[in-house]
Amino acid sequence: MTQKYILAVDLGTSGPKSALVSTRGKILAHTFIENDLYLLDGGGAEQDPEQWWQAILETFRVLLARKLVPPEEIAAICISSQWSGTVAVDADGRHLMNALVWLDSRGSQDVEAITSGLLKIQGYAPLKLLQWIRLTGGAPSRSGKDSIAHILYIKNRMPDIYRNTYKFLEPKDYINLRLTGIFAASADSITLHWVTDNRNIDRISYDDRLIKLSTIDRDKLPGIVQAASVLGLLKKEVADDLGLSPETRVISGTPDVQAAAVGSGAVADFAAHLYIGTSSWLTCHVPFKKTLLSSNIASLPSAVPGRYFVANEQESAGACLKFLRDNIFFPEDAISDAHAPDDFYQRLDRLAAEAAAGSGGVLFLPWLYGERTPIDDPMIRGGFVNLSLNATRSQMVRAVLEGVAFNSRWLLEAVEKFTGRRIDPIRMIGGGAHSDIWCRIHADVLDRTIEKVKDPLLANVRGAAFLASAAMGYIPFSEIGENVEIDDVYSPDATNKHLYDTLFREFKVSYKRTRKICARLNRASCILGIAGGSDAIDG
Repeated sequence: MTQKYILAVDLGTSGPKSALVSTRGKILAHTFIENDLYLLDGGGAEQDPEQWWQAILETFRVLLARKLVPPEEIAAICISSQWSGTVAVDADGRHLMNALVWLDSRGSQDVEAITSGLLKIQGYAPLKLLQWIRLTGGAPSRSGKDSIAHILYIKNRMPDIYRNTYKFLEPKDYINLRLTGIFAASADSITLHWVTDNRNIDRISYDDRLIKLSTIDRDKLPGIVQAASVLGLLKKEVADDLGLSPETRVISGTPDVQAAAVGSGAVADFAAHLYIGTSSWLTCHVPFKKTLLSSNIASLPSAVPGRYFVANEQESAGACLKFLRDNIFFPEDAISDAHAPDDFYQRLDRLAAEAAAGSGGVLFLPWLYGERTPIDDPMIRGGFVNLSLNATRSQMVRAVLEGVAFNSRWLLEAVEKFTGRRIDPIRMIGGGAHSDIWCRIHADVLDRTIEKVKDPLLANVRGAAFLASAAMGYIPFSEIGENVEIDDVYSPDATNKHLYDTLFREFKVSYKRTRKICARLNRASCILGIAGGSDAIDG
């Protein structure tokens, strides 16, 4: 087939990033427009779906105005987006209120009501928990951040909106509706409603028992299609507005985590990638459904046909560096009115490079917002351990980079236990992959080869483009990996192995020694939980 191109979108919480990508994964151009996020009292977090739509259209116009390829050579549009968001729409496809996004926790009490019982295991009624895990691989998060919690919140607190809702849609499924006029969800995007039987990866469907447990009306949920499939044709009015062919196909698409897995090139079974952004995860595709409660890990439906991905997430990675910038180095307070320089993170890298491996024995615990995996502990908190008057700023900065890497190693242990095999090499994406020293630290701490993917911040749009290309037959999934360029390879430095092994043991001991202290200090005020979804915010 001749070369064609994809308009790919990564709709993050901060706004849509769109790119023009060839069917072999070459990114010709990309652009970004910022969106507003409204944080409300009581744990609310909302965005305007119309602003999403207009911003995406504008990014398309910017890319098309560059005239890099003839419009008729653009074969498809494919959306990746933040996951675990909810848009209530009427039968005409109009949104009835702002979207509740993945940060919104106002439905926590509503989820507690459907998950609890007389006997409880971590707050869940045992038989209900068993039913959810057996059929779906997981269970509704009691944090209230899953899609099911959003719908229950609307049902119980906004009955008029609930009554007038024709379908509840995930963010990318709402954008697909605007593109095609079709109400649909993909088998992976619908997962965090916790109402689908995922045991047969090739035939995921709604389950009446789970629908009953959810107390949601079945007819308010969209039909289910495959992620790597053609959803429909671009609506004529949209095609005319953009100057595209009405034969342009719209691919069903996938949430951000699954898109990143494809865009990293790690699509073969057990090929792994590590994402370091505001949060972090380490995942791979697997051919089996499994749940490991002890590590809070499960395999959930992926965008790759016939495959699951290993679902996990660590709350704070790049967020720790942002904490340093905004709370330590350049806070806006009575003492300082300085502003962080544009190259702040590059300066941090240079500062960290001045310290020797091990940071002089200073440890940093990165649990600034609780933790999800490999330990499910919303009350644990972080900080520096073993500080002395001799500790230097460079050692403290390097300790933060190493602390995040120790946490990644802890997660790697759990993922290797889950998969039953050693994982090596590991591809690295996200904002953290821009840091050479952080890539090198991860190689040494994990004792694994790290492959830094080229343009690591564009993994999601690249993944969406590959998904579209595969859905239309331009590239088989087996060839995606070889079409993702690697910028650099970092091999473990054997001279640091004993040092990092020792510090890692103390890192885990530090959790055991501080968890009860943190629980006592935070029990009264901490209302954190495990968010079912995630957003690949670049940190």
